[in-house]
Amino acid sequence: MKALDRDILRLAVPALGALVAEPLFLLTDTALVGHLGEIPLAGLTISSVVLQTSIGLLVFLAYATTPAVARRLGAGDRPGAIRAGIDGLWLALFLGIVLVGIGIAFARPLVHLFGADPAVEEQAATYLVVSLAGIPAMLLVIAATGLLRGLQDTKTPLVVAVSGFAANAGLNAFFIYGLGWGIAGSAAGTVVAQWAMAAVYIVIAVRASRSVGVSLKPGLAGVTGTAASGGWLFVRAASLRAAFVAAVVVASNQGIVELATFQIASTLFFTLAFILDALAIAGQALVGHSLGAANVSRVRSVMRRLVQWGLGGGAVLGAIIAALSPVLGPVFSSSPDVQWALTVVVLVMAIGIPLAGFVFVLDGVLIGAGDARYLALTGLANLAVYVPMLIAVWMFAPGGTAGLVWLWLAFGFGYIGARAATLGLRSRSTAWMTTGAVRPR
Repeated sequence: MKALDRDILRLAVPALGALVAEPLFLLTDTALVGHLGEIPLAGLTISSVVLQTSIGLLVFLAYATTPAVARRLGAGDRPGAIRAGIDGLWLALFLGIVLVGIGIAFARPLVHLFGADPAVEEQAATYLVVSLAGIPAMLLVIAATGLLRGLQDTKTPLVVAVSGFAANAGLNAFFIYGLGWGIAGSAAGTVVAQWAMAAVYIVIAVRASRSVGVSLKPGLAGVTGTAASGGWLFVRAASLRAAFVAAVVVASNQGIVELATFQIASTLFFTLAFILDALAIAGQALVGHSLGAANVSRVRSVMRRLVQWGLGGGAVLGAIIAALSPVLGPVFSSSPDVQWALTVVVLVMAIGIPLAGFVFVLDGVLIGAGDARYLALTGLANLAVYVPMLIAVWMFAPGGTAGLVWLWLAFGFGYIGARAATLGLRSRSTAWMTTGAVRPR
């Protein structure tokens, strides 16, 4: 057990730093923009949802690459592992360019769909248009991170992510307040930091490929294979983003204060999610490597231990966020109404964090096993359970803070609870434990 804990911590601790850096980008933007006023903060909420949805739908660039690389490494094929990662980078670049083109054409219409106040829409559109320039870089970062995780290296992504966060914070403060660019400065600072991170990863990937004699040219079979294996993960990601976007739409219709509060609360939640997701990343790497080596008993041991860590870690984080709830409001907003509403919602959120920890670690285990089809199909089933709850909140919940609490109950307990049920059932079977260097499609 001690040896297994060491393996988990060896991967999870550096992954934690790298994962937390990602939402810290948004937390930094939220804190800096929040002091510009409620309208810019509400605009950031909408634009962030659009951007995070675009990126979240393509997170398979890491989640498909990590187990593919780990399986090949576990089977003793390091050149094949690196080849899989290089193909993932080419796919990321292609998809990034496509997304920029789509974003240029549809940025303002997408923002308008949320039905927010015109002043909020203008702020959201400004942030979104500037941020488009960083999308290819962020996708390259995601794919390269998947390659390194599959190679059992989570330390390098930690260094890159922390450096990128530091640069992002400094640049945003300078552009927003030093140059007076407002919300556009927040987006510009993030874009510069994203491309700097991507440049570092490109250098690392080039060196890795040369060390084993792997070509840097895109392999059509490898690129299409990555896309195909990520198809189910795309569906899974789409269901996750749809659940969150639907919640934002409901919050948007509750009012500006409610939408601004939901932005802060959801950012805090996803920061905690990324902390717990460090365990899921360790699970992806360890499970993929063990299945590649045909060590099923180790897979079971990894899963059991990760569930214990997820529940325990969730309880600790829930207690911490509850204790901090009275002082979080002034950090993110100067509005007394937002500060009060945030305190109440965070206390409700804290109760459900252990359940979220259970969900995140099992999700990582099944992704590491390549069980994407099950995750995709049950993701749609979970949405079917969740949507009626949201409709009920929209139609019957009271206004103000009480309505926002009901919205969080639907998301943080109804939706997350449905995911816990479907993941828990799958973990009790053996159908997902397919061994070998490549999982059959």
